[in-house]
Amino acid sequence: MAGRSTGYTARGLATPRPGVLSGRPRSLLARAFARNSALRHMDWLLVLVVAALSALGVLLVWSATQPSLSAAGHDPRTYLKKQLLWVVIGLVLMFVVSLADTRRLKAWTPFFYGATLLALLAVLSPLGSDVNGAKAWINLPGGFQVEPSEFAKIALIVMTAMIFSGARGERPGLRAVLLALAGAAPLIGLVVIEPALGVALVLIVVTATMILLSGIRLRLVAALVGIVAVVVAAAGGLHLLKSYQLTRFTSFLHPSADLSGAGYNAAQAKIAVGSGGMFGQGLFHGQLVAGNFVPSQQTDFIFTVAGEELGFVGTIVIVFLLGVVIVRALRIATRADDLFGLLVASGIAIWFTFQSFVNIGMTIGIMPITGIPLPFVSYGGSAIFADMIAIGLLQSVHRRHSVFD
Repeated sequence: MAGRSTGYTARGLATPRPGVLSGRPRSLLARAFARNSALRHMDWLLVLVVAALSALGVLLVWSATQPSLSAAGHDPRTYLKKQLLWVVIGLVLMFVVSLADTRRLKAWTPFFYGATLLALLAVLSPLGSDVNGAKAWINLPGGFQVEPSEFAKIALIVMTAMIFSGARGERPGLRAVLLALAGAAPLIGLVVIEPALGVALVLIVVTATMILLSGIRLRLVAALVGIVAVVVAAAGGLHLLKSYQLTRFTSFLHPSADLSGAGYNAAQAKIAVGSGGMFGQGLFHGQLVAGNFVPSQQTDFIFTVAGEELGFVGTIVIVFLLGVVIVRALRIATRADDLFGLLVASGIAIWFTFQSFVNIGMTIGIMPITGIPLPFVSYGGSAIFADMIAIGLLQSVHRRHSVFD
């Protein structure tokens, strides 16, 4: 019939139609990795490295908690199941965030920032839960907890990036710097009040680095350095730090002065890391881990478990994988299409670098004990979620560049 397509050529052979390949519907895999699909433009090396770190973290958390749970008559796989659940949910969050365009993420930034502030305020209310002298958690049904200070890192990075990327002119001026400081101050202040010194240090370092990377003039940089010096002096003179926080710094400067008190954690951590030798005592076979000689060994001191049970080789693998994550983040930053993407990726790279250095450094005696987790490895749902969301942000920035490249 004239004017009607039959789908056949003059030689009687069927012509493939859109969505049909050799007479069959295109496979889901082919669609997922089509030219313009989101999955095709993801940084899969970064995904694989993050998955490897998370898998190592699950095994180390299981090994660190199994002996004490068994001795108490509880399920020895309790922490294993929880950490696996956190990792799976975190990976889902990562993929969801990575699918969002950076312009949409920028538009959502004020809402996320506001929600984080409200959560930090809720921690200080009766809704907050006090653990080891810090009121940093909110109890949820089912025995779960959420730690808003972990999400403050993301809120700080995206808010600072949004402020500087919206500045008019060739370079951000004093107004943009003051707005960035005004946005960072409530987050840092509320975290200090909890108190969570380690997280506060991460926020301060990330803020300072992002301001420097924004392209401000050198005279503003010099003025900011002077302000920071005054604030540090005021913190010491007004005794704003808690006594146990000061004790951590003094024990770092004089580690052998009080081995039974403030210096105990640092001393035991170094013994545990050193006892592993080159190849370690084997997963689930660490004697110091089984004896629970290092407090918080599944969270802040997870690197000691790796040192004793996986040895020097195992710890180097963890450091290498963390290094790959940081290098990929910096690569994404250098290839970003706009200032917002550059600052977001740079902020995340600095966050992971500083936090990894401090966490590993405090277990081997080159940094004071501040109580921050090792990214992707330490136990904790909030930390895993925040880390995975950060990877999703990196993927979003990377995907925007890949699509328009």
